[in-house]
Amino acid sequence: MIHFEFGFYSSLLLIFFVHGLVYAMLLFRKGFNNESTADKWLAIFLLLCILHITPWMVGFAGWYDNQPYRDFLFYFPFQHLFFIGPVIFFYVQSLLNPAFQFGRKEWLQLVPGILYLLFTLIMYITDKVILKKYFFLAGGTDPDFDSWYQYAGFISMSVYFLLSLRYYMIYKKIIVQVISYADVVLFRWVQKFLIAFLLMLLLKLLYFAGTQIPAFRKLSYTGPWLEYFSFAIVFYYIAITGYSNSIEAKVSFKINLLEYKKATLLLAPFSSLHNNHIVEDAQMVEINLEDAESQKHDDASIFLNEWRLRIIQFVESERNYEDPELSLTQMAKQLQTNVSILSKAINQGFGLNFNDFINQYRIEKVKQMLYAGEQKTKTLLGIAYDCGFNSKATFNRAFKKATGLSPKDWITKEISNHQV
Repeated sequence: MIHFEFGFYSSLLLIFFVHGLVYAMLLFRKGFNNESTADKWLAIFLLLCILHITPWMVGFAGWYDNQPYRDFLFYFPFQHLFFIGPVIFFYVQSLLNPAFQFGRKEWLQLVPGILYLLFTLIMYITDKVILKKYFFLAGGTDPDFDSWYQYAGFISMSVYFLLSLRYYMIYKKIIVQVISYADVVLFRWVQKFLIAFLLMLLLKLLYFAGTQIPAFRKLSYTGPWLEYFSFAIVFYYIAITGYSNSIEAKVSFKINLLEYKKATLLLAPFSSLHNNHIVEDAQMVEINLEDAESQKHDDASIFLNEWRLRIIQFVESERNYEDPELSLTQMAKQLQTNVSILSKAINQGFGLNFNDFINQYRIEKVKQMLYAGEQKTKTLLGIAYDCGFNSKATFNRAFKKATGLSPKDWITKEISNHQV
């Protein structure tokens, strides 16, 4: 029978351990059923999190004071600090980019974690098999909590947090350039996930700072326990929210995290193989990621003037903005041109990204319908849907961005004056 002393400290962490394990299994099942790589990576992240709190859970349950549990804690690595960072980076990439593949570069990022596993194996073989006495662990402390490993792990996780944040920021720039419903696929969950992970890092940083304070050190094991308990609360939030946020990225791309101005779109055709995409046969189109306003030229060339007129005539006659899922690729096909030319024409010709350009027409159509009194027979949301918006939140944000007022405030101010 497994030894476990139930107490206040051990029992609280046990609750989060069990729930985290349940959510990890649910995410694995969801990932395999839906062929979702992102759900599998999140499940792996949760497994790493519950392993992270395990030493403090079983430590307060008496494992460090009893054999063979003490040696098991010493020689089995629970703190996988070099794996956590890469896994959250892989999760963010797989969540946002259908073209993400786990390849050689990704394996290389796991090398530090693999080396640490080999290091723990060498310690075990040396102490238990060859010397049959403590050599590496002669000091009687768990190597998972050695200062060098904790600090190096913190640096690794911080670097991968910044890489993940950078990836998401570039994604946001791409998405407003290529689809007209960007607000829907900006994936607020990614923001929340990165904020939660940042909170984990801050908790670790506070713990490092606390070890320099005598009063904190007097708390002995209960001081660090508070950090791990807080860590458990954060990963539990990630588990619940991440499981309920099923999102599907639709824009495939390749980027260089050091490149601030350009990205490459990967357009059809795509071939599927075991839930991964073969991108070699995809059409690659380079787009500019600079703000549209900074791309706008005061001395517009003949090329831009011609395209401005052509785009205006096409949009006003075809009213393609009424399509709630209109994309830059789709509009390029309609205009019988390529994505790069159309993106350049809209950005430089109008000083707007594609998402704002299309929403501008949608807002103007909404205004026309309101001036015509359509709100007397239709709901405001119904009018928004007719004009190409696909959610209330998107409509409200776009309307306020364009007019400075909420739709209801605008109606009160403008329609009343118009009727007078």
